[in-house]
Amino acid sequence: MTADAPTSHRAWPRLRVDDWAETRDTLHMWTQIVGKVRLSQSPMLNHWWQVTLYVSPRGLTTGAIPDGTRIFDVEFDFCNHRLLIRTSDGESRALALESKPVAEFHRQTMEALDQLGIHPQFQARPNEVEPAIPFAEDTQHSVYDPDAAHLFWRQLVQASRVIGQFRSHFVGKASPVHFFWGSFDLACTRFSGRPAPEHPGGAPNCGDWVMVEGYSRELSSCGFWPGGEEGAFYAYAYPEPDRFADYPVEPEAAYYSAENGQFLLPYEAVATADDPDGTLMRFLHSTYEAAADLGGWDRAALEDDPARWQDRR
Repeated sequence: MTADAPTSHRAWPRLRVDDWAETRDTLHMWTQIVGKVRLSQSPMLNHWWQVTLYVSPRGLTTGAIPDGTRIFDVEFDFCNHRLLIRTSDGESRALALESKPVAEFHRQTMEALDQLGIHPQFQARPNEVEPAIPFAEDTQHSVYDPDAAHLFWRQLVQASRVIGQFRSHFVGKASPVHFFWGSFDLACTRFSGRPAPEHPGGAPNCGDWVMVEGYSRELSSCGFWPGGEEGAFYAYAYPEPDRFADYPVEPEAAYYSAENGQFLLPYEAVATADDPDGTLMRFLHSTYEAAADLGGWDRAALEDDPARWQDRR
């Protein structure tokens, strides 16, 4: 990128999947360990919203996790490349984010939590991947490129920011913009308010009951996934209404992937656009309209203008 590139373009960093696949796969396992710490300590919320991570000004965070009468958090700091564990009673621990096997990261994390008096109990193996190597035995994933991790976090910052703006147009039930460590993607989901047919499951090394809970209500979901060749924004509906795949969505670079059962928009199509924010917004709105219009959602009741109180703020 040239020094005089527009600010909007510099904000959307480039990171081809092939250039950081080993780091991505290692980080995927690390986020599963931290995510399962949150899962083990947090009260149940619909659709597993209590287990996710969130984009922070430094990286990815669990947010506050209960532990008896106190709380703690765990944050991947992709600026200083540390894993930070902080408690409400003022104690903390920090681990270096550097190339190391998953087994070592798991050992160090559990040891740091134990020193803080935090004793999570969870299945110590990953979900939604094949093979599912137990964390304590995983010496296969061990690469951490700090520059790549930082670039990925910056991609998440932009994706989370725009998807958050998109979320503001909806006044029905909607998830936070959050990061699912099982599938390793940023997601935001809107709900029609109606029940959905039971999901058949089928995710590798993940009980079907997990998907039954996740997809228990009719929904339209969107997000960002660092897969394929260059990463992509996605959108899908469950259950998928008739003619969904044929709906005319925007921008021109968007397409329906029968293999994935969702619309995809390559990250590069957004990052190189004259108006990256507007390009992504067109994708998010048009794919939601495909789900809502074809699915017969009560859009008048579920949507509103996010600027409706702007003149009084």
